[in-house]
Amino acid sequence: MGSAKKSSAARKARIEEMRRAEQARERRARILTIGASVVVVTGLVVGGVFLVRSQSDDSGNAASDAKNSGRFVTGKDGVKKWEGTLARNHVTKSVSYPVTPPVGGDHNPVWMNCNGDVYTKEINNTNAVHSLEHGAVWVTYNSQAKKADIDALAAKVKKTPYTLMSPVDGQKDPIMLSAWGHQRTVTGAKDPAVDAFFEKFVQGQQTPEPGAACTNGLAQ
Repeated sequence: MGSAKKSSAARKARIEEMRRAEQARERRARILTIGASVVVVTGLVVGGVFLVRSQSDDSGNAASDAKNSGRFVTGKDGVKKWEGTLARNHVTKSVSYPVTPPVGGDHNPVWMNCNGDVYTKEINNTNAVHSLEHGAVWVTYNSQAKKADIDALAAKVKKTPYTLMSPVDGQKDPIMLSAWGHQRTVTGAKDPAVDAFFEKFVQGQQTPEPGAACTNGLAQ
């Protein structure tokens, strides 16, 4: 009799232990299921956001040229100011700018180094425009510019942070100065307008992203 009671008690204990083990397995299964669901949902959300962003970027690229609308208005100081809209999207394709050299618009995600950098070959407009967004002044010249002026301007640029210089054969005047939304022609390195333009537009009020880097970008 006593043995039967002991056997029954042991069986109940084993059954209870098995129930507890089964409950524990069920809890673990629920936790794993919930975790897997969270991962799946998170993946779907992230994927959806990426898709939306990609679609937005694609639509931005397609419309980038159309977003640059407006015209130049020349001030009493001889500086031309862009009156209108200049897009500021990051794109990896080429951009057709309304003026040469460009003074703003969609641009490459990487800027040209503009910490007094002088380039002897033409640079990509989309990288240079990013430098303008950071508050740089871009000195450009064509084949009609005098060597003495080129050398003197290069020396000035080299000692001036947030400036860069490069040839642009397609521009209409021998020497031009550009900042975001602003541009002017100068007669040479000794033209007083050069210092005035640098003073006003190097990290000037026109800068969309003041203080942004002009180093660690693209070097020719």
